[in-house]
Amino acid sequence: MQLQFFPSRTVTVYTARMFLVRSFAVLAGLVLILTTLDLLGESDKIFAYPGNGEAQLWTYVGLRVPQIISTFLKFSVLLGTLITLATLNQNSEVISMKASGLSAHQILAPLIIAGLFVAALSFTFNERVVARSTATLSAWQKADYGPIPKDSAVQSNLWVRNGEDLIRAARAVGRGPDTRLEGVSIYDRTGNTLSQIIEAKEGRYVGGAWRLTDATRFDVATGTETKLGTIAIARGVSPDRFTLANVDPDGLSFFELRQAIGDLKAAGRPTKSLEASLWHKLSGPLSAVLMPLLGAVAGFGLARSGKMFLRAVIGMALGFTYFVADNFALAMGNLGAYPPLLAAWAPFLLFLLIGETVLVRTEE
Repeated sequence: MQLQFFPSRTVTVYTARMFLVRSFAVLAGLVLILTTLDLLGESDKIFAYPGNGEAQLWTYVGLRVPQIISTFLKFSVLLGTLITLATLNQNSEVISMKASGLSAHQILAPLIIAGLFVAALSFTFNERVVARSTATLSAWQKADYGPIPKDSAVQSNLWVRNGEDLIRAARAVGRGPDTRLEGVSIYDRTGNTLSQIIEAKEGRYVGGAWRLTDATRFDVATGTETKLGTIAIARGVSPDRFTLANVDPDGLSFFELRQAIGDLKAAGRPTKSLEASLWHKLSGPLSAVLMPLLGAVAGFGLARSGKMFLRAVIGMALGFTYFVADNFALAMGNLGAYPPLLAAWAPFLLFLLIGETVLVRTEE
């Protein structure tokens, strides 16, 4: 029995390269097929906006592909693991490795290290590309595929209730006291009856109230419009009620989401569902490390026994069961039924133990 955890350098590079090449090849095939199907279903909505053409289709593809890659990378790693181990087993390479004194864990070690590389790559890709493309695509879809907003991080179409009155802001730019509202409309209601509408181009938070510039008032009863100039209204309505009204965890990076959660806590808002999504930004990419362990059952056993296909099915079933459990736990965390840490990490730890148990009981 060899004492080192890794096999020789040649075997390590050989198996890790096989694993990575097959995983990314599967990912490329999935992205091509799923992007085509998604584009067929969305093209009618894109062309529905006057003036949209082929350029807008390619813009949509550029924004949608990162989301598809992020979603199906872990599926690709699972299938890449099964293909790699089944190929090694079919060619009797696993038997040769075990005959040289390598244990099952030593054979899987290169795949696990390669999985760590994929996890780091996935986290970086999600932070730098996926979050931005998701925010931009979401803003574009809200505009019915019209002109893409210049700043996709700007929140739009916000509604805030102040007593009986309703305040609508077309856009909110900035954070905290530096928040600026654009396209402000205030619906003044008395006894659930609309009495007047105040509109302004811009609003800034000054002295605990919102200072509106170029404001006009429309009196519903008389039908007259009056220019008000600069006025101060909505005292006591803090900026966080606009900037934190719609926090999309998918459109924010890990650090941006953590900052948003801190702002929500300071404002006394519930954050449990967002905290589950925050921790899942770490546990999600790490699932690439788990896939070689769950798919390991496909690489062992005698290829000539006729049970290799059954072993591959078992490995695939374990992997897809993990995906179901992970999505279920995250949904429970978003509903507040599970604590955030449990929702994000429990499936990963549970299937880590299941994979280790299956490997030890069958091979070690």
